Amino acid sequence: MNRYELHCHLDASVRPDTIAALAAEQRLELPTSVRALAVAPPDVGSLHAFLSYIDVALDVLQTPHALRRVAAELVADWHADGVVYGEARFAPQLHTRAGLTIDDAIDAVAAGLADGAAATGVRTGLLLCCLRHQEPSVSMTVADAAVRRRDVVAGLDLAGDERLPGLPHREAFDLAQSVGLPVTIHAGEAAGPASVWEALDVLGARRIGHGVRSTSDAALLDRLRRDLVALEFCPRSNVLTRAVPTLTAHPADRLLRAGLQVTVSTDTRTTADTTLTAEFDALAATFGWTGVEEQLCQDHAARAAFR
Repeated sequence: MNRYELHCHLDASVRPDTIAALAAEQRLELPTSVRALAVAPPDVGSLHAFLSYIDVALDVLQTPHALRRVAAELVADWHADGVVYGEARFAPQLHTRAGLTIDDAIDAVAAGLADGAAATGVRTGLLLCCLRHQEPSVSMTVADAAVRRRDVVAGLDLAGDERLPGLPHREAFDLAQSVGLPVTIHAGEAAGPASVWEALDVLGARRIGHGVRSTSDAALLDRLRRDLVALEFCPRSNVLTRAVPTLTAHPADRLLRAGLQVTVSTDTRTTADTTLTAEFDALAATFGWTGVEEQLCQDHAARAAFR
């Protein structure tokens, strides 16, 4: 079955062996094993704690070589996982500590995705992330780069602490939409339905990153169904961050059967220690999914792809 991955963070999907190799190349001494630093334990307990396991990858992803390498390796990992189209998202502003510009970071990742595509035949899309905790001016800089680099950038995202509103970043997302650049927004993961309404009505989201907490608002579910808004579910990640308490409680099954545009992604292949194969195997074991349900999710994802 051809698979589509719409929600995958590059910096949280770096192979542990690659983190170790890049750290050695850069003479960066790590305090403990890479897996202990980069793979969240089952009891990590919150989104805030979960995100801390990405820090070690960010430390080594400050050069064009490193960014290009990990982007190409992600495409190879997609290919091994049956993915024929994958979207990688990252926040280029987090890769400027050693002197890179935002455009330099975009160039390096785009080159790596192209390398991987040439080697495997996997089609790719690149999304840039604005971050809720940063100043709106930073989001404008990222959005401007996304608009200028539409040759390689497929969409714009807002990630980060959902306790913070998206409204201050509206100008950045208005800019993206003014030129037809599609938008996906992290919402309804750590925060409730109000964050999803804001993503739709204020920021113009065509897709919702996670959105698992939409289920408590019937009017919101009707809106998502009517407008064919894809939900980018990442089941293992959603359980690790306690967006849902257990996989049994995950809304993927009931919302798929209710006619919503459910898609399944890994979110963070390394931090969550998962693959799409593992995600669908877990959904099959928990909800009795067969190839029929997976194919429906793949159809939804193919329809919602930004490239």
